[in-house]
Amino acid sequence: MTYRTSPANRPIPEPEPFQEQSIAAGISITAAIMLLIVGVVSVLQGVAALVSDDFYVTDTDYVFAFDTTTWGWVHLVLGIVALICASGLMFGTVWGRYSALAIAALVTLANFLSLPYYPTWSVVIIALSVVVIWAVTTWEPET
Repeated sequence: MTYRTSPANRPIPEPEPFQEQSIAAGISITAAIMLLIVGVVSVLQGVAALVSDDFYVTDTDYVFAFDTTTWGWVHLVLGIVALICASGLMFGTVWGRYSALAIAALVTLANFLSLPYYPTWSVVIIALSVVVIWAVTTWEPET
């Protein structure tokens, strides 16, 4: 382990490169797994809306009101794209990292807009998407 000195001339241990890489790898795998969970739940949310129209609350009017079939397709497509992005993120690709950020933001927006229809799922997915965004943005891969 290498040391550097503090202003008071006390030795401060510096992390080894292996330790830094293991932290980066852990954060990237965490982000990929969270994005996989977001993708699977979004696919399930979309399938539930497509199969059963009465699964969602639809008797109230909202500013951004869509048919439940429309929301089903939106969540299904976003979920499939999230699964593809998660696989790219697991392999550490650059496109996987940037697309994971984009799809997590879109999933957050879609779930915010569909919040009146199924609030519990939407809040859970918004929270998971925020964790994905945090994990991907804090990950600093070695170039």
